[in-house]
Amino acid sequence: MAAALNLVDDARPDRREQALALLEALLRRGPAPGAPRVGLTGAPGSGKSTLLDAFVRELRRRGRTVGIVAVDPSSARSGGALLGDRIRVRSLAGDAGVFFRSMAARDRLGGLADATRASVTILGAVFDVVLIETVGVGQSESDVAQLADTLVYVVQPGAGDLLQFMKAGILELPDVFAVNKADLGEIARRTARELEAGVGLAERPGEWTAPVVLVSARDGTGIGALADALDAHHAHLVATDTLMERRRRGEDAFVRETLVRRYGSHGLERLGGSAALERRLRDEAPASAFARVLAFGREIEEALAKPRS
Repeated sequence: MAAALNLVDDARPDRREQALALLEALLRRGPAPGAPRVGLTGAPGSGKSTLLDAFVRELRRRGRTVGIVAVDPSSARSGGALLGDRIRVRSLAGDAGVFFRSMAARDRLGGLADATRASVTILGAVFDVVLIETVGVGQSESDVAQLADTLVYVVQPGAGDLLQFMKAGILELPDVFAVNKADLGEIARRTARELEAGVGLAERPGEWTAPVVLVSARDGTGIGALADALDAHHAHLVATDTLMERRRRGEDAFVRETLVRRYGSHGLERLGGSAALERRLRDEAPASAFARVLAFGREIEEALAKPRS
């Protein structure tokens, strides 16, 4: 497992080819749709890592194995992960049913490391549930919503009123809200009521209504209810045939953003621009996001190497 994860995090060209072969094999041979992917996001200080520890213990009590990708802040000196989450999450110690992978965010502003999607693919082939915890840098973490089947937003009690939640844009993406530190009492309950009011305003007929769950990583309150809410959302995705569509949209977004980050708008023009890329993503024969990034990247590099007539 560790060797496979190291391989997909290696940017050298020869290793990239090996990583692609591994990922393609996993995607072809693995049972669809694979393990549920749960993303945890929220502002720094909201208690994501402590909640993650309690949640993992609940999943293990239910007999599920868990793979975790925790994207930590990067060390200014070495560029590596600071491993803060590994220190706080204690459930993995001595448990063969839990695998923890720390990754450095480096210069990614979206809360995820470059190799996160590949790492999730590998973990999803082995474990019953895959958890992705992001750096915790606010609204720019929205790209975790493109990777997770279910996005959990962890809220700090007293973090704001309804208007502030709406202005911050945090009512739009999450599938479940977890108001942490419920042991604080009324302030946590008030925050939950504010969120419920906001979710009610944003509700659209026929769609999933994000529940607000009061939890306490400290005393275990609501952890079982949180696990039930995540199971209910996954069941909803399966029942409405929207799980694979959600993943496909996320893969397309990953391809677009990776190409722009690597080659810029000038490189994208060599494919015919954004509109041409959208058509090709829609019309060409299905392929994994990893294969498409590599194929489009080669096409851009070849085009950039040729002088324009």
